[in-house]
Amino acid sequence: MTMKRPTAKRMIIMLICVGTLLGALIGLNLYKAHMIKKFMARNGVPAVSVTSAVASYQTWQPQLSAVGSLRAVRGVDVTTEVAGLVREIAFSSGEEVKAGQVLARLNDESDRAQLASLQAAAELSQTVYTRDKAQYEIQAIAKAQLDADAAELKSKRAQVEQQAALVGKKTIRAPFAGRVGITTINPGQYINPGDAIVTLQAIDPIYVDFHLPQEQLGQLEAGQSVAVNTSAFASRSFGGQVRAINPRVDSATRNVQIEAVLDNREHKLLPGMYASVNIDVGSAQRYLTLPQTAIAYNPYGATVFVIKPGEHKNAQGETMPVAQQVFVTPGPTRGDQVAILKGLDERAQVVTSGQLKLKNGTPLVINNRVLPANSPAPMPQEQ
Repeated sequence: MTMKRPTAKRMIIMLICVGTLLGALIGLNLYKAHMIKKFMARNGVPAVSVTSAVASYQTWQPQLSAVGSLRAVRGVDVTTEVAGLVREIAFSSGEEVKAGQVLARLNDESDRAQLASLQAAAELSQTVYTRDKAQYEIQAIAKAQLDADAAELKSKRAQVEQQAALVGKKTIRAPFAGRVGITTINPGQYINPGDAIVTLQAIDPIYVDFHLPQEQLGQLEAGQSVAVNTSAFASRSFGGQVRAINPRVDSATRNVQIEAVLDNREHKLLPGMYASVNIDVGSAQRYLTLPQTAIAYNPYGATVFVIKPGEHKNAQGETMPVAQQVFVTPGPTRGDQVAILKGLDERAQVVTSGQLKLKNGTPLVINNRVLPANSPAPMPQEQ
């Protein structure tokens, strides 16, 4: 009996120590959780800097857009039909020339001497034919002699015409009115047939060639107005009309070639330039519009983050807005813009950049000093 009392006493002391230790551990964990909760409540979720835009209705003119290339109404590399030594260049590079104006002359002295010789021979044949004709009328010579004289006269005249044509080819003229380019041909240089002397381009008016898918053929017709923009004149649009539609669709691309004619009296547009072509089709439509950067696409659909009033406060004590994700139905696009058909109200403020860090309830700091592109007709920028 005496041995059991110390054992029980030690057991009680051990239980008290274990209970105290467990209580201390539980208290420490509760205090730790309380401090973490207090810290999180004091600091909150960090705010994300974003840009924003207000959804508003805009009038959209349905258009067909394409990339085209400018082409001269008439353009040719002026050359020569015969070989020869250049005697004279009769134009200045970049000059406007008239149809038939002399551009260059080749050395033709020997050809002209040959022409004079043939003309003299033709005149002699004419004299012989005239004399023999008079003799034939008085029955002094046979009809065969007169016929031989006539054939000889025709042959001589043909030789004169042939030589005169050769002499004429030594003078190179402009086949039509236009602007000549830059020439590298100089007097004293020998050129062969086919060697380019200078390019000649008739650029007022000027054509633009472009292609459209066959699905859009039903919206096209000759005479429709077109607007053409080029990177060389980014702030200006050039007007014109559809002139012709190719009657054949390319079997490889299923595209059809369109030709439009543009007024170019200022000669600002040049053949070979790149051009963006827009054709107005149908009546104007009103769409709720946002920048395309506001839309986030995922397997579940298209979403935007709408900016809503929030309860979080910043260091200055100001209430910060928060993000709320909503599903929308996007429609057609126009340049940097997209139409919203469903899911958004007019004047809703929407995040346009910085969405990757957002989720529902994220506090926002709106910074619109640098905004995403939002142009209905953007132009390429050359750096």
